[in-house]
Amino acid sequence: QVQLVESGGGLVQPGGSLRLSCAAPGNIFSRSVMSWHRQAPGKQREFVSIITGAGTANYADSVKGRFTISRVNAKNTVYLQMSSLKPEDTAVYYCNAHYYTTWDRSTDYWGQGTQVTVSS
Repeated sequence: QVQLVESGGGLVQPGGSLRLSCAAPGNIFSRSVMSWHRQAPGKQREFVSIITGAGTANYADSVKGRFTISRVNAKNTVYLQMSSLKPEDTAVYYCNAHYYTTWDRSTDYWGQGTQVTVSS
């Protein structure tokens, strides 16, 4: 059973910052495109940000300019630095590893989720 371990969620005031972390097993991390997703109460899970092994990143329009994704391959960890947080960023945040077993075959692994609440 592959386990992605997330941490860093919590309660923060509007305008504040948080950094989420997600650690994966090394054999998985090195062959994975890593991403973050979130799910707010009563809504579907949505894409937040993605980063390739080479460090190319992309973001949902709703977080562009406020969130930064990064990965430290030596630590098998991906981060999501969240700044200028808004109440609408409140959600459970999930880490995903899109793992390539071969160049044309892949599977997805998910973390357990970490709660982020933005409220005054």
